[in-house]
Amino acid sequence: MELPPPTVIVLASGRGERFLASGGTAHKLSALLGGRPVLEHTLAAVRESGLPWHLEDVGHPGMGDSIAAAVRATADAGGWLILPADLPLVQAATMRRIALALSQWQAVQPVHAGARGHPVGFAASNGAALMALAGPVGAVSVLRGLRAMNAVGEVEVDDAGVVTDIDTLDDLARAEALLLSRRCLVPSPACGGGGKISSA
Repeated sequence: MELPPPTVIVLASGRGERFLASGGTAHKLSALLGGRPVLEHTLAAVRESGLPWHLEDVGHPGMGDSIAAAVRATADAGGWLILPADLPLVQAATMRRIALALSQWQAVQPVHAGARGHPVGFAASNGAALMALAGPVGAVSVLRGLRAMNAVGEVEVDDAGVVTDIDTLDDLARAEALLLSRRCLVPSPACGGGGKISSA
């Protein structure tokens, strides 16, 4: 019998203390990026992916506890894509690629320009290990064990969003620049293109 698709787990339980310490005046997930809150960008991409998803926004002691709670809440899923909510520019197509690659690997991680990013996909067989997680370091221990067994696939993606997380005001500024550059791939007055493609 074919497994259901993996569920995207959006982790939104963190306190965002580094962002506030950098001068932010609100939680980083509520900070405006391109006129919309960071979390709204992340959720829009998740919805566009067409995959089932679960938002874990209840307070937990650490990221490991958040992942465990979310996996328990979606125990019938055909796997999981673990996506921190502070990656607002990750693309829906990237999530679909990770989900597809889970048919061949126990875990899958996107790589952009040599850097590993999120979401990290885990096959359904990892459910018990994910439910047992606790503490601040997320699913690193599970991923490390799978790497030792050569059971982790890496997918090269042309998506800087997989490594563009928002931890400080400087991160938010970098994300704003990346968002603008993406929008300017289609010429518009906001990009100085006047809505016309130059022939130069």
